[in-house]
Parts: sequence; C-alpha cells; structure tokens
Amino acid sequence: MANFSKSNVPQFSVDVYQNEYLPEGGREVNAIVTVTSTGGGTVGGTAVRAYATGSTPDAAVAIMVDCSGSMDYPPTKMRNARDATAAAVDTLRDGVHFAIIGGTHVAKEVYPGGGQLAVADATTRDQAKQALRKLSAGGGTAIGTWLKLADRLLASADVSIRHGILLTDGRNEHESPEDLKAALDACAGRYTCDARGVGTDWEVKEVTAIASALLGTADIVADPAGLAADFTQMMEAAMGKEVADVALRLWTPVGTEIKFVKQVAPTVEELTSRRTEAGPRAGDYPTGSWGDESRDYHVCVQVPNADLGQEMLAARVSLVVPQGDGSVQTLSQGLVRAVWTDDMAASTSINPQVAHYTGQAELAQVIQQGLEARKAGDMDGATAKLGRAVQLAAASGNEDTAKLLAKVVDVEDAATGTVRLKAKVEDADEMTLETRSTKTVRVKK
Repeated sequence: MANFSKSNVPQFSVDVYQNEYLPEGGREVNAIVTVTSTGGGTVGGTAVRAYATGSTPDAAVAIMVDCSGSMDYPPTKMRNARDATAAAVDTLRDGVHFAIIGGTHVAKEVYPGGGQLAVADATTRDQAKQALRKLSAGGGTAIGTWLKLADRLLASADVSIRHGILLTDGRNEHESPEDLKAALDACAGRYTCDARGVGTDWEVKEVTAIASALLGTADIVADPAGLAADFTQMMEAAMGKEVADVALRLWTPVGTEIKFVKQVAPTVEELTSRRTEAGPRAGDYPTGSWGDESRDYHVCVQVPNADLGQEMLAARVSLVVPQGDGSVQTLSQGLVRAVWTDDMAASTSINPQVAHYTGQAELAQVIQQGLEARKAGDMDGATAKLGRAVQLAAASGNEDTAKLLAKVVDVEDAATGTVRLKAKVEDADEMTLETRSTKTVRVKK
C-alpha cells in the first residue's frame, strides 16, 4: 500500500434521510443516517504520524485457529484451516504486527510466542507458515480463553487498529456461557473481530454473538475447502481499515428521548444498549474500524409535544474519533429535524429509506423467529414467520436472502408470503440462513 500523508486523510460524510413533518400530537422522529468514508489514509495523531513517515502500518492482527479434537473430522478440515491461515499471513502488509493462536480448552501461542507479536515481512511470514505446519487437533473448546489471549497480545503493540480473526468448528463446551460473555465484555472496544464457523457442528448464536460484541463480521464456511478464499478476503478487509474507534455521537435537546439506534446496512446491529455518556445530553455509540466504506444507521427519537408550525432540532448526529490527549475529533455531522404541520400528505408520508430499513430489520427478526419455531417443532409458527420473511425479501429486492430462504421453504407466492416448510433441510442451508439473516440490501437511492 502506498505511503500515506496528512493530505489523504479519509473524508467522512454524514447524510440524513427523513420525513421531518409530524402531525399535531406527533412525537416520534425516524431518520436513516448514511455514513461514508472515502479517500484512504487515516485520522488522528498516531495514525497520521505512522503513515506520514511511510514507515509502519498502524495495525495489529491476531488469528485464532480452532485446534480442538473435532477439527480432525474429517482430517482435511485441519489441513484447510492451516492453509487458510497461511493465506491470511500472506495477505498481511509489511510492518503489520501479528500473532497466531491455537485454540482448544486453553489458548496457545503458535507464533511468534513469548507473549510477543511478530512484525510482518518475508522472513516472519515464512516462519509463521513453518509454525502452522506443526498445528494438530486435540482437546476441547473454550473460546473465551482465545479471545483474552488475543487481547493481551494485541494490547502489547502501540497501534490504533487492532483486529482479530477467529475460526471455530464446534460448540463452546469447555467453558460456561457466562465465561464467554465475560471475555467478550472484557474485549469489547479493545479490538474488532471477525468470526467464522466451519462445517455444521458449531452454534450460530455463539459465533454471531462474538462478531456482534466485537463489531466484526460473522459467516459460515460450510465446506472447509472454501476457508483459504474466505480468510484472504477477511484479511484484505482488515488491511483496508484505516481509522479505529469511530463513534456515532448523538446530542439531543432537553425533553427528547432516544428510542433506539441501530446499524441497518450492511447488517442489522442493535447499538442502543452500547451507549456511553459523552457530556450533557450526548452519548456515543461504537461503530468500530473503518476503511473505504459506507454504512447506514436508523435513529429513532421521541420529541416533546409542540404546536403546529413549530420546528425543532430533534438530534445532532456527529462522527467522532478519540485523540491521544483525551479530546475527540469531529469527522462530520448531520441534523435530524422535527416540524409540526397540519398538511396530512406531508406528515403521513413515510420516508423511503426509513420504510426500507424498517422492513430489513423485521426480515432479520422473522427469519430468526421462524428458525427457532422450526427447531421447537412449532411448524405453523415457523411457516408464518418464514412466509413473512419471503414476502419482505421479495418486496425489498434482497435476492441473496430470498435464495437462502428458498432452501428452507418451498415458495408458492413470494408476494403474499405463501410458503410450505421443506420436509428435509440440509444443516448447512439452515445455518447459512441463520448466520446471514442480518445481512441487508441498501435502499436504491
């Protein structure tokens, strides 16, 4: 990657899409906030300094590979995992700090060892790939220990972008759900992490919870032969991240209450409960690390009642990134407004962006509810929920999700959501639908 200078710090823009008109007595204001980062480079003191000198990339990566006994069934699975990790190591940019962790019921440093991170160059990449050849399967699964070791190693580097990649093929059977949650709580905000489940013997909710807590992506690699391509793609995405710890800051006036904040594209991610206070009437919602990309957020606020003809600022949305001295740098901002009117046409029209993403959020929810009902033996409930999912996917043009649904139900009429549950469904198809249920399509602007 080319050397960065302060002249090509990425530019962040915030666009707000809403219908600001409320009827008499109306109090709920909905807005879709589109955040776009373009132009490469990085923001903030240390990051700019590192890139400006053309020296070291400002990033550290820890790769966590499941080495539990189940990785030996079939034997190709462990080999594919080693090859995939080697492919990821090859994708590291020179100068990036990195480590490889072998995960069982304990976490082991595979490379470089000694509580250290290696710095990527031709020699260390080669050494890492030699170390990978010694990886073998045996033991249990305690993912919290892997995450905590990754945190310790990543924290040892003076960098601003810290990223993990985690691969598992089984259920987290050798620690309690409380232990995993405690590990995730301890690591949240310290690094981002992409999680992948390989094969079909792992628990979707465990893998998606890891990615959700650590603001990364989750996916299934049903066929282990696909791991190398997936790991390469994940590492390329990680290498493209240039700004860490970006927060969506919401300021609201007196008497205004935030109902919810959620990311709605490229995936649905609930952020409401992750708020940290940021001064009077302001709160920060974490968004993780950014490269060249665009994401959409749904903000819903309840404003105090007002008379017809009045208008007010319902919320100010800022994008902020912390600085070394404890202050924050504002990257961009947008305004959410409320205007009371007796024009029925104006006050009752739903903004197309808001309508689209409300449907996408419902789509994710009904897929998960439908699959839960199916597992619980409630076939009528499953048919109703998955039928609604088919209808929403068709209406919003979410073709990828529609294709996944068609492997679980026979679609008689997509427009009305008339479906029949398939008698036999492959585990991989059901798990793929559940894992990818939160993936959304962008509204066509």
